[in-house]
Amino acid sequence: MEHNQHWVSVWGNAVSVAENRPERYAKDITIRYPIHIPFGGSAIRLTFDNYCGTEPVTLHKTTVFYGGSFHPVFFGGNREATIGAGEKAVSDPLAIHLNEGEIVQVSFYLKDFTLMRSVVYACGPLSEGLYANGDETENAKIDIVTSRKTHLFYFLSNVSVLTEPEKRAIVCYGDSITAQDWPDYLALRCFTEGYGNTAVIRRATSGSRILRQYDCLTYESYGLSGSNRFAHEVPTDGADVVIIQQGINDIIHPVGESVNVFRPMSELPTVEELIEGLKMYISQARSFGYRVYVGTLLPMGGWRTDAPFRQEMRHAYNEFIRTTDLIDGCIDFDKALQDPERPNHFLPEYDSGDHLHPSKAGYERMAKEIPAQLLK
Repeated sequence: MEHNQHWVSVWGNAVSVAENRPERYAKDITIRYPIHIPFGGSAIRLTFDNYCGTEPVTLHKTTVFYGGSFHPVFFGGNREATIGAGEKAVSDPLAIHLNEGEIVQVSFYLKDFTLMRSVVYACGPLSEGLYANGDETENAKIDIVTSRKTHLFYFLSNVSVLTEPEKRAIVCYGDSITAQDWPDYLALRCFTEGYGNTAVIRRATSGSRILRQYDCLTYESYGLSGSNRFAHEVPTDGADVVIIQQGINDIIHPVGESVNVFRPMSELPTVEELIEGLKMYISQARSFGYRVYVGTLLPMGGWRTDAPFRQEMRHAYNEFIRTTDLIDGCIDFDKALQDPERPNHFLPEYDSGDHLHPSKAGYERMAKEIPAQLLK
């Protein structure tokens, strides 16, 4: 390690549970992800996580493409790495000179039948990969005929660089709203507005709740509960801040067994229980030495399970976020995206159309709401 340098995460995702389909095994497949480097460094290391897996996963070959060349990645001196169920593997540091704003291509080859269970969906202008037939880990231009784009991120959960002491990361933690575009827009904002010391790391899983998780095959992919996620996902190389935006699924999912046998009303928390779940997050984040910011829950007027009692819960939860002294600050996404004439609803240009998730413009507005002092 060079003098005074430290490891800082420059890219990351949560690890969640894949939707259980008959085709859940893959074989003879290469997966490639482009990693945008927000600041320079002298080395890179990769973390592969099989946290939700129930079988070992073997990476037959892993490469990093950068500077016009492929670089082999080793694990304990070996090209091949086997990751046990529920375990992770961190690569040996790869000494390469990295420049701000460049792209690193991470590729790994799964030779044998592999249970593709540890995965997360993420999207945004910086979040897209591909998979291809065969071993393409040393092919710079994979044929579009034998490959396909994907927003599913398998196994690769973190990329860190060895860099100067002033470089740092902030973590965005949440559910599908955070798994979608706003963290990418925040990363682009850091780049365009000159916050060159800050990387934005996304830890988000669609469908997830703070207090519950599904134990049925039908909804297993809706993610782990907060008690099974937060302490696993949030500790991140070089991070000093976490932004939490979660809780809406706890409010909107229960509909009653007469409507959906897997979603009984008994799973609806009280506002007090939801706040206790948030306090669990805050306490854990403090134990990591992080500053804690919490985003209010967005408007949901018109969503298919919208009801007055759910809006009352959302407002009470948001009021706690706005007024508590347990956190370093509230980021009021709700007020930023609501229609002033109908505050339970999105402003039309900020609504994706489902009345729960923002549009692209809404996600860009969320990124703009992050206080500048968090990015400096």
